[in-house]
Amino acid sequence: MQFQVILFFCIAVFFNALANILIKTSSMQDKQVTPGDGFWNLVFTVFNPYFIAGLASFGLALLGYRYVLGKGLKLSLAYPVFTSSGFIIVLIASSVFFKERLNFTQWLGISFILVGVWLTALQMFDVNS
Repeated sequence: MQFQVILFFCIAVFFNALANILIKTSSMQDKQVTPGDGFWNLVFTVFNPYFIAGLASFGLALLGYRYVLGKGLKLSLAYPVFTSSGFIIVLIASSVFFKERLNFTQWLGISFILVGVWLTALQMFDVNS
């Protein structure tokens, strides 16, 4: 049972990070905003395939997260690990896919977050069957 909870938790974190990456990708495809095009810009955004995939990914992340909380995962530990893990994935993915440069301070922050996630996760998976 614990393996299934951990697996769903990791999948939920992945979909949450993926959703953020897809939303960023969709925003990069926006055409130049001109006065009077507000409606068409909205239509273009709503029907952008990356935007739709991002919304779907947020939905899948939410369902997975709800599932693991229902299986006894402690909210006080799950939420910090969920958000900080997603933060790290998005930071690194932004560097890889969007060529956003990470400086020394950001790498140091990632290191501290990883240590915090590891320390928190040691007790997080004390789930009830």
